[in-house]
Amino acid sequence: MLLNTFKNEVNQLKYEVIGWRKYLHQNPELSFQEEKTAQFVYETLASFGNLELSRPTKTSVMARLIGSQPGKVLAIRADMDALPIQEENTFEFASCTPGVMHACGHDGHTAILLGTAKILSGMKERIQGEVRFLFQHGEEMFPGGAEEMVEAGVMEGVDLVIGTHLWSPIEVGKVGIVYGKMQAAPDTFDITIKGAGGHAAEPHHTVDAIAIATQVVGNLQHIVSRNTDPLDNLVVSVTKIMAGTAHNVIPNTVEIGGTVRSFDAKLRESIPPLMERIIKGITLAHGADYDFSYNYGYRPVVNDEAVTRGIEETVLELFGEEALASIKPDMGGEDFSAFQQKAPGAFFYIGAGNAEKGIVHPHHHPRFTIDEESLEMAVNIFVHAAFKFLN
Repeated sequence: MLLNTFKNEVNQLKYEVIGWRKYLHQNPELSFQEEKTAQFVYETLASFGNLELSRPTKTSVMARLIGSQPGKVLAIRADMDALPIQEENTFEFASCTPGVMHACGHDGHTAILLGTAKILSGMKERIQGEVRFLFQHGEEMFPGGAEEMVEAGVMEGVDLVIGTHLWSPIEVGKVGIVYGKMQAAPDTFDITIKGAGGHAAEPHHTVDAIAIATQVVGNLQHIVSRNTDPLDNLVVSVTKIMAGTAHNVIPNTVEIGGTVRSFDAKLRESIPPLMERIIKGITLAHGADYDFSYNYGYRPVVNDEAVTRGIEETVLELFGEEALASIKPDMGGEDFSAFQQKAPGAFFYIGAGNAEKGIVHPHHHPRFTIDEESLEMAVNIFVHAAFKFLN
């Protein structure tokens, strides 16, 4: 049994991993713009030795560690992109790029996978099969970098894939594991209500797009409450309404946008025609017109039972039962699902919150950060899981 045998190696690398995370946090790049990040990752990997490096896309990196003995192929994924948020943290490694910050933990994900690659690259002779390290761009922006990497062939020959997300709602020292459905498909929609504007003092000479839009928004809520099974997992949220320029002008149009989250494929396909039926009926009743577009986002993240069990066993053997956090599936979205279309995989959470240190802000918040103790835990899981799955 190899589990627990590499904890010393991981611990010795702890501060180097933290250093990589701080550098990446200080130098964030937006989705599909991760050129300097990818170059940093490539050059860091090149310094390890024993890795075959490539650039599947302009801003992604793949490293292959081919063991001395034949066996399975394990892929491990980390995302690298930041968000268009102005950082409000004041620590010394805060973002140096105005309006851009790592507000979701991807800097930590990249550092974790670099640490995993460094340790495993020194153990080539002990590895049966191959470990493929996928440093992915563009997770935060549809259509997502995962799909591009898959199309570039990074999953060819892969037998199983794993990935993690640092998760601030879970306290550091805990690992969140979900069997089966874990994260939903995040679709988006855009609606334009087309009325006939005019003076606010003479509404009878207009087709009031705002009044019609409010009815559309209200009736879209009936999709969840009255048109679908209460036991189905479904979210319909209107998140954007734009209209008007003055207090005394009824505008011609109103723009509405939002998101739909679901797990079930048939339910997902049924939502666009149901939405359009509601929109069409309301606008027709009031003499207005509309434009409607529905955009399918990432597929749901659905964890394979055997791979998930392997991760859970790794956590138990490394840290004990007290390290397992009880969590439920959530309606967030993740393009890790693109890799799961090509090989069975498991995605799991690493606790990164710490109320005692003031690390309590949610993901995508301008003061988001992580407890860096979570990095060592994640590297431990990846390194030991690699041997568990391959050897």
